[in-house]
Amino acid sequence: MSNRTVVGFSGNITRPSKTRSFVDHVVKSIAARSALSANVFDIEDLGPSLATARWQRDLDSGAADILRAIVDADVLVVGSPTYKGSYTGLFKHFFDLIDPAALRGKPVVLTATGGGDRHSLIVEHQLRPLLGFFEAFVLPTAIYASDRDFVDGALSSEAIQARTAQAVEEAALLLGTRPSAAAVAAE
Repeated sequence: MSNRTVVGFSGNITRPSKTRSFVDHVVKSIAARSALSANVFDIEDLGPSLATARWQRDLDSGAADILRAIVDADVLVVGSPTYKGSYTGLFKHFFDLIDPAALRGKPVVLTATGGGDRHSLIVEHQLRPLLGFFEAFVLPTAIYASDRDFVDGALSSEAIQARTAQAVEEAALLLGTRPSAAAVAAE
């Protein structure tokens, strides 16, 4: 059993959420491909201490544990729903509490969801610069999914599935992993 982990963090503020479902899908795909353990968190999991925290030390123990899991992950998948062309405010506030050097060199897959195609540049114009500030190793393939890419809250688009597979392979390359026997058999 591997100690290595892939952690997803979603900026959604409601449940159920297409964004969390999407992040969960990408995380599970990376975990299966690279034999990693997986966890997915969202804003809701952080609890009420996030809203009043001015420093990392102000987070309650549950939120601090989530922050540690994100910082300690071997691969990070981040995603946010798109609000007015950007990520959610609480998503940004959470990242404001992370030490600027804590994500240096960490492989990160960017994902986002939105109502339509006009929001698709959130991954390039909002999320990539945010993670670039942390000097994270943001993978080349970012994935945006719009409402039409989901059926009953689950990802259904073949094109988005293909982009996800591309990002999963990029993560595997960075991790130096080969497909597990189960993954090869499934192909």
